[in-house]
Amino acid sequence: MVSKYEHGGLGSPNEKKKLAVQIELMQGDCLEIMDKLDLERGAFVDLIFCDPPYFLSNGGMTCQNGTMAKVDKGDWDRSEGYEKNLEFNISWLKACQKLLKPDGSIMVSGTFHSIYSVGFAMQSLGMKLLNNITWQKPNPPPNLSCRYFTHSTETVIWAAKDINSKHKFNYSLMRELNDGKQMKDVWVMTAPGKKEKECGKHPTQKPLQLIDRLILAATDPNDVVLDAFSGSGTTGVSCINNKRRYVGIELDPAYVSLSKKRFRAAKKALKTGLI
Repeated sequence: MVSKYEHGGLGSPNEKKKLAVQIELMQGDCLEIMDKLDLERGAFVDLIFCDPPYFLSNGGMTCQNGTMAKVDKGDWDRSEGYEKNLEFNISWLKACQKLLKPDGSIMVSGTFHSIYSVGFAMQSLGMKLLNNITWQKPNPPPNLSCRYFTHSTETVIWAAKDINSKHKFNYSLMRELNDGKQMKDVWVMTAPGKKEKECGKHPTQKPLQLIDRLILAATDPNDVVLDAFSGSGTTGVSCINNKRRYVGIELDPAYVSLSKKRFRAAKKALKTGLI
């Protein structure tokens, strides 16, 4: 199933000149959909942001609202072993790589449970690693077992399509946003608050502030941004707010519905001047 907002497809150069914001949301398996996009459109994407499964839901424990609870985000987050995890990461990253323009880049978020597998898969595919961005949470859940350091960070690996890519980086804008100083690769940001979850919740939802900065760093207005694990649609909301064109893929119809609500709310806020 494909849900399109604004004026239809994303292929025509004339359309690119006309459109300020375009959101295209597809429901289904990301590998199947990206194969179709490759056949229909080729390399058309400027930036890919993905927040793939972390493979955390394997009987472990976490802290929710001050009490111990099982980590169970869903069947999609269960690990079948590191070899299967790596095979999965190589397969979806390879599909993403085909859709990137020659100078396109990809950003992938994860915890230590998954991010090293992602990085190895990127290197195996000949991608050029650019940065290792650390998102630090100032108020993370406590470690109830008292046997480890408190987990307070997630990582975003930024990589170019291949070794020859001339990736885009809006250095001046990032410096401007950082009070005239070079922006470092450790960013302190809170997790999404109640306002960002008004339309519904997703267990791995990222803060809009984080996605905004990533998109502003590596794209220009009207560029195409793809998210192969769209979830609650935060990347799409950021594209609406920052006038980028968005292609999202999500397997779960419940999260497709949630994303649509968030997209409508974001567009309404723009029209009423709230953003």
